[in-house]
Amino acid sequence: MKKFSVLIAIVAGLVVSSMSVLSNETPAQTSIESATSGDAAKFSGPGNDSSALQRSTPVDPAAATQAWLNSVPQDKREKSDAYFEGGYWLILWNYLVAAAISILLLASRISARVRDFSERLTRYKTPQVACYSVLCLLLVFVLSFPLNVYEHFFREHQYGLATQSFLAWFREQLIGLGITLIGGTIVLIVLYAVFRRAPKTWWIWGTGVAVVFSFVLVFIAPVFIEPLFNTYKPLTKPEISEPILAMARANEIPVKQVFEVDASRQTTGVSANVSGILGTTRIALNDNLLKQCTIPEIRAVMAHEMGHYVLNHGGKLLTYLGIFILIGFALNRILFDAAVTCWGDKWGVRGIADPAGLPLLALIFSTLLFVATPLLNTVVRVTEREADAFGINTSREPDGMANVALKLGAYRKLNPTPLEEFIFYDHPSGRARIRMAMDWKAANLTAGQSLKSESPNPKQTGQ
Repeated sequence: MKKFSVLIAIVAGLVVSSMSVLSNETPAQTSIESATSGDAAKFSGPGNDSSALQRSTPVDPAAATQAWLNSVPQDKREKSDAYFEGGYWLILWNYLVAAAISILLLASRISARVRDFSERLTRYKTPQVACYSVLCLLLVFVLSFPLNVYEHFFREHQYGLATQSFLAWFREQLIGLGITLIGGTIVLIVLYAVFRRAPKTWWIWGTGVAVVFSFVLVFIAPVFIEPLFNTYKPLTKPEISEPILAMARANEIPVKQVFEVDASRQTTGVSANVSGILGTTRIALNDNLLKQCTIPEIRAVMAHEMGHYVLNHGGKLLTYLGIFILIGFALNRILFDAAVTCWGDKWGVRGIADPAGLPLLALIFSTLLFVATPLLNTVVRVTEREADAFGINTSREPDGMANVALKLGAYRKLNPTPLEEFIFYDHPSGRARIRMAMDWKAANLTAGQSLKSESPNPKQTGQ
């Protein structure tokens, strides 16, 4: 589910929001070394002791969780905390930049002038919308580029999370821009056709268009768009692929091979996904995951991703997204009409069917999304927690899950306050994930089950 917070941004923001951050199943980064202090050895885990000792030694989930957290060196914690807390401000800055661009396009009448230019080129509505969309999206790309280059290039390199040169990164930005121009123009042509034909009920029909486009992004993009940025090839290591395929068969996921992605040329992060429908289902993991994680950790990651597929999280999130968009469009209808009544003549905006009003739609919707950030994050976080529960029950790798949670801590604050987690986290925190793993481990050991695992002693991982 790589970078799919853009789903809301493209559909809802339409112009300004569509150029915001792509975020997704966010890949686990790897600059934190797993469990390097002696604290992690205070609890027994698979690979630490014999099966007999595991059966006889109880696990205290709270103490075990704290031991895992204490295993991360202080300097690593401070660096990851600084990175993630800086993201709090970036949420605000992304909104302010989006709002400023919208207001600039409206107040300066640039949007109206682009509309007028499109009308001079042709008298047909569809080409007019297409021309306006391309020019406006290009303008937004240029205006938002300074923040984009800081946030996604310089900052990522500053924290050691990126590997690309600027030219390679910029090339991919241009590819993304091309995809946005094509996809965004098509969506806007359809939306403005709806606006013209249903000026009173456009918010209902527009929701349908947005949901259909979202469906395309969620289920089609990983298979047909992501290969434009990375090379996918069959994984040739049976010792890794066979356990993954065994889990897939056990959960009736229709795949026959596992793919490897060359993500190391872009990032230091580990990631994976299970995506696709109607014969396009694909299991893929990036080469960083293969290089930097043990087999138990890989099994834990892949089982989590299978959880998204088996639990139909794509369909559920689309349903939730449709509800959010419907509410947003309904509020947008009220606020848009009120704004046009007050400032329409000044901005040169004639009404909802006028493309010159697109920045106003984007401004209102991006404001609603900004205010709803905690709610949107909570919806995604709940599905991620469900996938975590599915993953640990499928992989039966509690220490593997804990190690992966520590690696996520390279870019996500491991131990946030409850308020921070509620507002800013679209995934469970590292603390919550490790606690789930230790609760599962304690429950299974209490039940007298022996957990045979390849997970190494936390002190020896050196990841």
